[in-house]
Amino acid sequence: MALEIERKYLVDGESWRDTACAGVPMLQGYVSVTPEHTVRVRVAGTRGFLTLKGGHCGIRRQEFEYEIPETDAREMLMLFCRDRLVSKVRYPVMVGGRLWTVDVFDGNNRGLVVAEIELPSEETAFPMPEWAGAEVSGDRRYSNAALSARPYVTWQ
Repeated sequence: MALEIERKYLVDGESWRDTACAGVPMLQGYVSVTPEHTVRVRVAGTRGFLTLKGGHCGIRRQEFEYEIPETDAREMLMLFCRDRLVSKVRYPVMVGGRLWTVDVFDGNNRGLVVAEIELPSEETAFPMPEWAGAEVSGDRRYSNAALSARPYVTWQ
């Protein structure tokens, strides 16, 4: 079984850009979202992916991700996810030997910037960058699946 253990933070300021690598544009949509599972289709740059995720148990959940042809992913997005799309650019940022990803959202989620770090266990210590703001790991509003249904620009 594949396991994802992830912490998520709001991003304060722009200083993360000083050490970020080139960003990858992403477009993703959700075929199915329930408390027990999520089925996502993603195009990342020129690569397509189909991902199945189990329900959350704290900051951990099962995750199975498969590369699929980009053309298939784009067709699935238009056929099955047209009204639930999330667009963003993902930037890899190394901090203290650990990989963080900073997602800069656009479209209906413009203005939102979050950082994530995947960990080998829930107890793993990691360096906290100065640009990492409030932790939102447990706040489901910040999940991409939730943002596809209730975009950030509607939160007012």
